[in-house]
Amino acid sequence: MSNHLKSACDAVLARVTTGTPRVPGVVAMATDRNGNIYEGAAGMRSLADHTPMTTESVFAIFSTTKAIAGTAALQLVEDGSLDLDAPAKHYVPAIGELQILEGFADDGTPRLRAPKQDITTRMLLLHTAGLGYDFFNESYNRMVQSGQLASIVTGSKASLNGPLLFEPGTRWEYGCNIDWVGQVVEAISGKRLGAVMQERIFAPLGMTSTSFALTPDMRSRLARIHQRGEDGSLTATDFELPPDPEVHMGGHGLYGTVGDYMRFIRMWLNDGMGEHGRVLKAETVAMAARNGLGDMKIKKLPGVVAALTHDAEFFPGMPKSWGLTFMINDQPAPTGRPAGALAWAGLANCYYWIDRASGVGGYWATHIFPFADPTSVGGYLDFETAVYAASAARVAA
Repeated sequence: MSNHLKSACDAVLARVTTGTPRVPGVVAMATDRNGNIYEGAAGMRSLADHTPMTTESVFAIFSTTKAIAGTAALQLVEDGSLDLDAPAKHYVPAIGELQILEGFADDGTPRLRAPKQDITTRMLLLHTAGLGYDFFNESYNRMVQSGQLASIVTGSKASLNGPLLFEPGTRWEYGCNIDWVGQVVEAISGKRLGAVMQERIFAPLGMTSTSFALTPDMRSRLARIHQRGEDGSLTATDFELPPDPEVHMGGHGLYGTVGDYMRFIRMWLNDGMGEHGRVLKAETVAMAARNGLGDMKIKKLPGVVAALTHDAEFFPGMPKSWGLTFMINDQPAPTGRPAGALAWAGLANCYYWIDRASGVGGYWATHIFPFADPTSVGGYLDFETAVYAASAARVAA
């Protein structure tokens, strides 16, 4: 780790945990293809008991789970047991029962019709199947509030049965698609998603503190989720995902450490090779890292449930695509990230990027609702900028 990189990143972490407004605590790491080039932690795991944040702290990683579930699906493609373009109902019949929402009757009952084409697993991985999230979509939120749909954070099968918002394959809408991908993986493998991930992803990568269920050791290191008030204040909450969920949610259900996720990022930087064995073939990695949407672009995520999320968009005004399963920035980002890099985020303000061209990636973890917290996002972008600036300085020297 260079002194310049360490001092620049340490300064970012110190600023966001001591300024006004602040984040309660943060863990941030950056890696190249060989290993971590920066590891840092600052602030508190919990403001309620003033427990210090450490690099071993455990987070609910929410939607940064998606890329891991996507990897499990890609392994089945390599095995020849999953056809991304076959109707997904061939693997999970319940997917074929989803209908398109055409509005609501006067009594609030959803008006539904059957789709004209089948949902494929590729559509699920690309978020073009038509599914949404209740905190990003008014119709879904209306159904959750009226008791017609279970919230996705319940970890229940019932929460997956939201209607389609449009004809499959015709638009991009961020939603519970990857949770359904997890069900496809389970149906083909005959195992729970967590067991598949443990055997085929976590073990070869050396990820020892990532799971759908908190072990006693992981719980002892768990960071509390804090709620940001309108006045900028932070309050420690008791929010946790269900400890033994009915469904291992491929879209958001994992707990883990930043150090573990760096091993996953390095696998993508190294064309599918992990520290203890290959996870994906190089050609699969290259395929997954390409834009899968054609001319279609992803859109801003509207914050429908204010307690959970603000409106959210990375690099507003810049066109962004989607791979299997990551956001791809189509143009160079102001942080120094080149066009074609991979990235995404988790609901409690976790963020990562994977720059395969430059061979660098990073993860920024805080535990705050609502999503797209300006202080956390600003710190993340400053952290990424510091990593690229230090890399540029090293090359120049």
